[in-house]
Amino acid sequence: MSKKWITVSRVEGKASRQAHCDLPPGTYEREMGKEGFFGPACHMYHPNPPTAWTSFEGPLRPRAFDSTKFPGHGHTPWRAHELFHNAHTRIRSWRCEQSMDHLVRNADGDEMLFVHNGSGHLYCDYGHLAIEAGDYVMLPRSTSWRLEVTSPLDLLLIEATNSSYMLPDKGLVGPHAIFDPAMLDAPAIDELFKRQEAGEWRVVVKRRNQLTTITFPFNPLDAVGWHGDLFPVRINVKDIRPLMSHRYHLPPSAHTTFVANRFVICTFVPRPFETDPGAIKIPFFHNNDDYDEVIFYHRGDFFSRDNIHPGMITLHPCGFTHGPHPKALSRMLEQTKPATDEYAVMIDTRDELLVSEAAESIEWKGYVDSWKAGKVG
Repeated sequence: MSKKWITVSRVEGKASRQAHCDLPPGTYEREMGKEGFFGPACHMYHPNPPTAWTSFEGPLRPRAFDSTKFPGHGHTPWRAHELFHNAHTRIRSWRCEQSMDHLVRNADGDEMLFVHNGSGHLYCDYGHLAIEAGDYVMLPRSTSWRLEVTSPLDLLLIEATNSSYMLPDKGLVGPHAIFDPAMLDAPAIDELFKRQEAGEWRVVVKRRNQLTTITFPFNPLDAVGWHGDLFPVRINVKDIRPLMSHRYHLPPSAHTTFVANRFVICTFVPRPFETDPGAIKIPFFHNNDDYDEVIFYHRGDFFSRDNIHPGMITLHPCGFTHGPHPKALSRMLEQTKPATDEYAVMIDTRDELLVSEAAESIEWKGYVDSWKAGKVG
């Protein structure tokens, strides 16, 4: 049966004709939308901030976690702390302080490594890559790999369970916007790769979230060459060039970096603030009720948040309005500096994320109260 959205549009009461711009005086905008900013939406205008609650009772609430409180996890990703998961992704935090003495292979899906701190070298079936803070490294499903640590590594691991990472459709702006695919680096069969240690090696494989160890009398990373269009890729957040609009605050979906089955990864990088007098200059309040939203804070001053530092993670499950903290509202129409200076990784999942006990052990319980402000203005 064919189907389509009910897309009859109308205006009621005091409202702006352009979303995120020229709000009626004394109001705050709230977007209610479908399909993660891609579907039909309604923009409501309120005299009070939609997050100025006085209490919040029950299991549904905004949550924040501080991954810097985790101790080291050993020299294998299979000991990393799992934070959140559903049928389509697993999100883990890993502090790797020493080089790996074995190989690992994720047979459950593609693996995305985001390097928060540190530096080192990644060796895999395809060759060698130097890695540093700010790198995304996408490893195709069942790639064998290991890390050599130059300085202790803090990584966010994002598994595309039973799925593959792809690039987003960039639409009207074309395939070279945000980053040119030519910016994606590939592993090289270089001298470092050729000088790897020989002898007996173990490969620890994860399948259906269970581990199997395969032992070889040689180093399986012994390829002398390869060709094709399936291989790991790397890009650093400093090489991402954000879409910008000086007259309109773009939704988070404009910053999509990678897509997988039923979730997306977006990257927030420094950009100029909007300059049009009527355009809002902070994230708009929104009910993104088809997605759970996770943000990992990497670097900088997080202009829409308070009491958040690098290494922290927020979870805004669907079902309630979220947006900027009260302190940011005073700069809604006029910022005190010309540009943002934040780096963050956002993961939007189409299905509910379950929170692990490990995540709860590092939770900031007061986060839900950080919006309390009462009436503003």
